[in-house]
Amino acid sequence: MSRITLLQTPQAPAASQALLGQIQQAFGATPNMFKAVANSPVALQSMWSAFGALSKGSLGATLGEQLAVAIANRNHCEYCLAAHTALGQKAGASAQQMADAQIGQSADPRTAAALRFALKVVSERGQITDGDVASLHEVGFGDEQVVEILAHVALNLFTNYVNVALSVPVDFPKVALKHGDSAH
Repeated sequence: MSRITLLQTPQAPAASQALLGQIQQAFGATPNMFKAVANSPVALQSMWSAFGALSKGSLGATLGEQLAVAIANRNHCEYCLAAHTALGQKAGASAQQMADAQIGQSADPRTAAALRFALKVVSERGQITDGDVASLHEVGFGDEQVVEILAHVALNLFTNYVNVALSVPVDFPKVALKHGDSAH
């Protein structure tokens, strides 16, 4: 049971209603997370704008979703884990790729480096080293992508914290949290 009201579009503040319409159109339904965030029009605008901006980024949808499941698993966010596993598979990732990403792993060295970096940023609260950034450069990520990975981390922390703190009911096919990532 959610700790705050999950708003349907007609009950939402006027400034949230148009955004909820866009979300409904994008997903074919309005996920519970957005119904919770709709209580604050500025928070909903911030979240939806960040999703929109990052969807146009240079990392691509698959890596974005892999980052999301790794961060969700690290933060024990069952909601985001379920949502981004489904979205990752819709973006073309296999079930195995999403399961591996959940524990910060990938057979692809570039993806693995991005996942390791993102999880270190989360675990160490941003206290990374020159070597951490160099490891991304070594596998072909430029500074643009390094900053974009950080933007994904920030957005996913926002969504994880909303869902965990507010106990938002999961309305995507559930995915079990996993233990076993080496940085945990």
